[in-house]
Amino acid sequence: MWQSIYKRALNHLIRERPISDIPLSDFQRLKHEIRPCDVVLVEGTSHVAEVIKVITQSRWSHAAIYIGRLHDISSPVLRDQIKSVYDGQPDEQLIIESQLGMGTLIRPLHVYDKKHLRICRPHELNYDDAQKVIEYSLGKVGAKYDIRAIMDLARFYYPWHFLPKKWRSSLFEWKPGNQTKTVCSTMISEAFSSIHYPILPLVKRVEAGHIRLFQMNPKLSTPSDFDYSPYFDIIKYPFLSFKTGSTDPRYHELPWEGEGELTAEESKLYINNLKEKVLEHKPKSRRSIGLKNNLSGKHH
Repeated sequence: MWQSIYKRALNHLIRERPISDIPLSDFQRLKHEIRPCDVVLVEGTSHVAEVIKVITQSRWSHAAIYIGRLHDISSPVLRDQIKSVYDGQPDEQLIIESQLGMGTLIRPLHVYDKKHLRICRPHELNYDDAQKVIEYSLGKVGAKYDIRAIMDLARFYYPWHFLPKKWRSSLFEWKPGNQTKTVCSTMISEAFSSIHYPILPLVKRVEAGHIRLFQMNPKLSTPSDFDYSPYFDIIKYPFLSFKTGSTDPRYHELPWEGEGELTAEESKLYINNLKEKVLEHKPKSRRSIGLKNNLSGKHH
């Protein structure tokens, strides 16, 4: 019975809402420009994604790490390891991610076609260290998704002191070594920490005026940390980018006008600019002008 209840709850959490045919991001350009070890941020549309957005106060609900194609992996051992867990075409662009209901696995990049995406590129990461990050991430493939980490993160952001002690957060019970469960941003944070690459470290001035960095607990890592980190370059590929070849500012050429209507749900969030202009410039009738004058005390 509990297994059945768990499956129903899980299916509810991971169910995706319909997405637009025209996304915010240009996926074709993104997949052409992306590099191994880039962190891909995803604005999810599932119920659990909405929960994560509220907890982390960010639009980014998920993160994956791009590992490239098979020929981008220098180590034959790692290539064989990928082949043993992923049966796909050798030229497919691959990511490693931790997903609720699936655990940590390798998937093709195109699963996020039509999603709102952003690339966070580790600044000045050299090739050898990038391969080590990928090697660490591959070592996590097969680990289960740690749903308790989401609950712990919620309790960290919203500390509920009335909870029983056994339900309190285990975020600070951090022990290095092989973990059997993880979440998306924790796994990626651990991978970069394995080569001492900073994300959001604590910077302290110690004895004799020297500076020391302290690594953040990977369990506290969220997808937005890679967006906020000063050590990652932010790269965006909008679906509708500014055109060239005009003397006017390029954003003036964006298609704000044209035929098209908003749905009832969309009209709560967006404005029909063209319709607003029509209403604004619509000539007033004599009756409305007379009524306005009467209300203001003016008579002709």
